[in-house]
Amino acid sequence: MRIYKIITPLFLTLTFSFSAFQVKAQDVVIEAQKFGRLIDYIDKMYVDSVDTHKLVEKAIISMLEELDPHSVYISKEEYDDMNAPLVGSFSGVGIRFQILKDTIMVVETISGGPSEKVGLMAGDKIIEIEGTNVAGVNVKNSDVRSKLLGNKGTKVNVKIARKNELELLAFTITRADIPIYSVDAYHMVAPKIGYIKINNFSRTTTDEVKKAIKQLEQEGMKDLIIDLQGNGGGYLSTAIELSDEVLSGDKLIVYTEGVNSPRRDYKAGSKGMFEKGRLIVLVDESSASASEIFAGAVQDWDRGLIVGRRSFGKGLVQNQLRLTDGSWVRLTTSRYFTPTGRSIQKTYSNGNEEYKMEKFTRYETGEAFHIDSIKIADSLKYETLIKKRTVYGGGGIIPDVFVAIDTTMSSDYSIELIRKGITNQFALSYVNENREILKQHHPDFKSFKQNFNLDDAIKQMIAYAEKEDLPYNDEEYQKSKLVIDTRLKAIIAQNLYETNKFYEIITPLNETLIKAIELLQNDEYNKMDLSKN
Repeated sequence: MRIYKIITPLFLTLTFSFSAFQVKAQDVVIEAQKFGRLIDYIDKMYVDSVDTHKLVEKAIISMLEELDPHSVYISKEEYDDMNAPLVGSFSGVGIRFQILKDTIMVVETISGGPSEKVGLMAGDKIIEIEGTNVAGVNVKNSDVRSKLLGNKGTKVNVKIARKNELELLAFTITRADIPIYSVDAYHMVAPKIGYIKINNFSRTTTDEVKKAIKQLEQEGMKDLIIDLQGNGGGYLSTAIELSDEVLSGDKLIVYTEGVNSPRRDYKAGSKGMFEKGRLIVLVDESSASASEIFAGAVQDWDRGLIVGRRSFGKGLVQNQLRLTDGSWVRLTTSRYFTPTGRSIQKTYSNGNEEYKMEKFTRYETGEAFHIDSIKIADSLKYETLIKKRTVYGGGGIIPDVFVAIDTTMSSDYSIELIRKGITNQFALSYVNENREILKQHHPDFKSFKQNFNLDDAIKQMIAYAEKEDLPYNDEEYQKSKLVIDTRLKAIIAQNLYETNKFYEIITPLNETLIKAIELLQNDEYNKMDLSKN
């Protein structure tokens, strides 16, 4: 009798659950049949001919838009391009290029890549691809990519113009896998202080960061600044791996949970490369998703300081699901929570467009300039797990040390130089015209960084800008001199040496990085009462 009393309620519960599942499944089938019947009617009876494939795609897109801003449809054609930065490679010819005056300019050949192997050089102008003229025909970046990207092992024929060569030079390039690096730069920014700039969280990120840490430690690094400004995220697994590199023991890094996804905890486990030493993480309004997982774990465990401005506020986790025709759906399946239990997903109740634009409205509300403009309800206050410091949920990671956007050196002239692409275009032309003499005077980057005289280049850029219908304004130039001069020197360095050299030159304009260095050098970091473990 006792066994009967135990089993009966259990049986009834299981029966009810199964019945509820059956009802739900039947409803889904009915709705799918309903949609299929409508498409069939349109195809056979509509007054005009209709592309039902496009119609279905639009319906899927509209359906997903009703869910949340991060559930999206990805066509078969878009899938590979969208995933290449996260996978860490793509198949192509291995060049970095810019289009200048309708001409494709080779800015850099990827070290060890197929273009470098056949002899292409920085400064070359691509005139023909597969016998088709691509110079002076209003070519776009997408056109170049579609012609140069392709399957590994396939060949592409190009003709290039090179300085001091009278005839076009012909090359046959065999496409190969080209690595995409998620670490933009790493170097020492001050004695004992290392710096790593990460642009996304891809499959290769953890290995890249480990390599950077190893090199920086050989150069005397004791403290580390990780720059996640502008980092829109990537793989959840990579955020967990990277967090494990700085957190000791078996600390909880993040957990995920959803209506159809039971709670799942992700913890540190292996011995990390930087579990000791002072750590600062830089964030801004474009730091999202995986960036926020990493920053949230560091903050909740009092492992380091978060410096900058409030992060984007994306706390939704997506799974990529393949559809029958090779297209994909990136569907939100759960929310993630920081170790203290914070959900940092900001609201999207006012629609997708307002959700995307919210980070820009922070300028209008004053949040970009004053941390007091952020209003947080008491219910969204949490305590860190070791030092019991106050942290906040409710839409992004709020930094421990706020750094306002500095507009004091901004002017219409400096803005127009950037908006019209004049600084980039001039720097590319300048390097192409002076590459040999620049390399003679500055055979390595260290010489360039310390000794390059910018005066002549600035005069030439001002003249170049006037030809591009941007009149010189001395008052505005003087106001923005540091910004204009530093940015030009950084882009010249990028085109003359390597892309990552841009970040070594641009440091004086990175106010958040400057603040982080000050916190470490002035011992303000230790006053924040952080854990030493």
